[in-house]
Amino acid sequence: MENKTPETHAAHRVIKKYPNRRLYDTTTSTYITLSEVKDLVMKSEPFEVLDAKTGDNLTRSILLQIILEAETSGSPMFTAPVLESLIRFYGHAMQGFLGGYLEKNIQTLIDTQTRFAEQTKGFTPEMWKQYTAMQPPVMQAMLGGSLEQSTSWLAQMQEQMQKQAGQMLGAFGINNTK
Repeated sequence: MENKTPETHAAHRVIKKYPNRRLYDTTTSTYITLSEVKDLVMKSEPFEVLDAKTGDNLTRSILLQIILEAETSGSPMFTAPVLESLIRFYGHAMQGFLGGYLEKNIQTLIDTQTRFAEQTKGFTPEMWKQYTAMQPPVMQAMLGGSLEQSTSWLAQMQEQMQKQAGQMLGAFGINNTK
C-alpha cells in the first residue's frame, strides 16, 4: 500500500505479523486468522499488515496468501494457463502495464456487478425466471462495454509503448520507422 499521512493512517486497521506467523489486530487487541483478514477484505475495511519487528508492509504478501488458499480449496478462479501467462509477464516489458490493465478491468466488472445488483433489487421470482431465460444476451450486452473499454485501453497502451520505444531508440540515434 502507499505511504499514508498520519490522518489517513489512523483510519486504517493495523495488523502486526509476528515471527511465529501470528497476526495481531491492533484495533481489537486480539490475534486473528487469515480467514478473519479475508473477512476484512470482503467488508472493504481498510487495513495494512506490518511486520511486528521491522515495520515492513506485508499487506500484499498476506493478500497473496488468501488468494492461494482460495485457489487450493473449492473452485479455483485461475486456470493453469492463466497463471502461466501471469508468470511470463514478470520481467517482460509489459509487466508494468499489466497491473493497471487488470485493475481497470476488475473495477469495470465490479461497477457492472454493482449496477446489476441495483437494477435487480426488486425482482420477483417471476422476473428472475424471465431474466434467466434471456441471460446470455443480457450478460453479453452488460459485458460488451467493458470488453470494448478493455480493447481500447490495450490499444492505447500499445501505442504508448511504441512511442516510448521510438523515443528511446531515437536517443541512441537509431531510427525505428519502417
